[in-house]
Amino acid sequence: MRFLGNVLTTVIGIFVFIMLLFFGIILISALAGNSSEVVEVKENSVIELDLSEVTNDYSGKFTFEKMPFLNDTDSHDGLTDVIYAIENAKTDENIKGISILNNTSMLGMAQSKALRDALEDFKKSGKFVYAYANAFTQKEYYLNSVANTVYLNPVGDMDFKGLSSEVMFFKDFQDKSGIKMEVIRHGKYKSAVEPFLENKMSDANREQITSLLNSVWSSVVKDISTSRKIPVEKLNAIADGLLARTPEMAKTEKLVDKVAYEDIYHDDIRKMLKVEKDEDYNSIKILDYAQNVATTVTKPSSENSIAVIYAQGEIMDGEGDVDVIGEGSMRRSLIEARKDKSIKAIVLRVDSPGGNALTSDLIWREIELTKKVKPVIVSMGNYAASGGYYIACNANKIFAEENTITGSIGVFGILPNFNVAATKFGLHSELVKTHSNASDYSPFVPMDENFKNFAQQSVENIYTTFVSRVAVGRKMTTAQVDSIAQGRVWSGSEAKKIGLVDEIGGMDAALKYAASLAKVKEYRTINYPEYKKDPRDLLSGLGFPFAQTKEALIKEEIGAENYKVMQEIKRFSLRKGVQASMLYEIEIK
Repeated sequence: MRFLGNVLTTVIGIFVFIMLLFFGIILISALAGNSSEVVEVKENSVIELDLSEVTNDYSGKFTFEKMPFLNDTDSHDGLTDVIYAIENAKTDENIKGISILNNTSMLGMAQSKALRDALEDFKKSGKFVYAYANAFTQKEYYLNSVANTVYLNPVGDMDFKGLSSEVMFFKDFQDKSGIKMEVIRHGKYKSAVEPFLENKMSDANREQITSLLNSVWSSVVKDISTSRKIPVEKLNAIADGLLARTPEMAKTEKLVDKVAYEDIYHDDIRKMLKVEKDEDYNSIKILDYAQNVATTVTKPSSENSIAVIYAQGEIMDGEGDVDVIGEGSMRRSLIEARKDKSIKAIVLRVDSPGGNALTSDLIWREIELTKKVKPVIVSMGNYAASGGYYIACNANKIFAEENTITGSIGVFGILPNFNVAATKFGLHSELVKTHSNASDYSPFVPMDENFKNFAQQSVENIYTTFVSRVAVGRKMTTAQVDSIAQGRVWSGSEAKKIGLVDEIGGMDAALKYAASLAKVKEYRTINYPEYKKDPRDLLSGLGFPFAQTKEALIKEEIGAENYKVMQEIKRFSLRKGVQASMLYEIEIK
């Protein structure tokens, strides 16, 4: 017994030691994170526009109710922070220019547009923007083309060929595998579920994707045309004939200015800075500069504020996070902003393909209550589609970029069914129930017709509600909304023509309008949401090799793009209830 007692004591001691070590590491990590050193901005410096770690507009604020010393409200690595830093750099005498060097990013088209506009505005200060790439993807060239001088490696290549989008269909796969997706939908354009119903693209889907691609491309070439002083017709001819596929061809067509190696690029920057050829010039990474600006630049001292509430990611129930729009954080943010008397207006920044229909309606309701107290303006990012449009439709005014993907006013339900596949492997299932509709849906028996009818009624009811919400919010008839709904997606410029969007413009335009509506000339902005977290969530943020999460390890192993696909599959598996969602992302290539 003494031996067993000693063993138990040892085990408990080891456990206590591990727990103390664990919380000690968390404390040290948190203290280190909250006391981040501000990087000095040296004289005669150039900003390196490295966007590899920038994904969302908003980097988030996090509070730990049980352990407030772990709170993180000091992160400044969102696109909004980057744009604010670039605006500040215009008048920062230490900053002489911006270098875009072999940039790669996960930004969407609307985000790229917003950043490009900020760089265009920066050039008006008389400071330079230089861009260099070993090879240009089409999306990265769109951003880089804003530069005063564009460089391309002599053995690199240029991707400039127009836009495309590929959709995969699974009907035959379902028939052969026995794994079937039961689909209940409303909307002839609800292409979200079409891959499970057909083996090829419907005419309606082809029509909407073609229209969307043409609209987005028009926006892209218009901007490139302005920056490069090349007529749009000429740019279309270059794309159609692949006339810029090599560095020399790209230079001949004036898409790039210099075909040179990177050392020449740096030498030219030295000349701009008047630095000797054998000396290093001062540079600072954009996120370091954004951190410096956020912590050292004095913000307006006005008593008036405008709340910016970021709704980014898929709409799901629960608290939410920087890449998930949760009912908890969104409703709490709207209530706080509504009750705060110093906040005179609210800008809701939406970047979402939609999601759970019930959660969308709960957020819509909170916006409806807020509008009675103070104005709510919507600024649309890459996506404001389906549920993303649902939570935007009742705003006082809606702003979107020309290449924002919006609309998709339609509803669907989708349920996996393994009955045929299970039978192939000798698995059988039977239900016993007290009443005809007592059982929930089972993926191991054929879908009951009664259940399907009730589910269809639910989808129809939600679609009717969705259309009526849009009709009231946009001051249209339900018939007018239904004619442009049916699940169809539109670009921002198309959406303006049909009344789903009021103005083309970015966050700045939305803020200025909000200020005018609230009748305030000077104001400061307050960012929401503040996400409530559990201390266990910090495991994913620890900077020690042994504390890497499985997600970080997988991302490192398979790459960021493949990890993104895996996350889409994961989110699909977590969906509950009727969806107001695009289901899959329209990948524009």
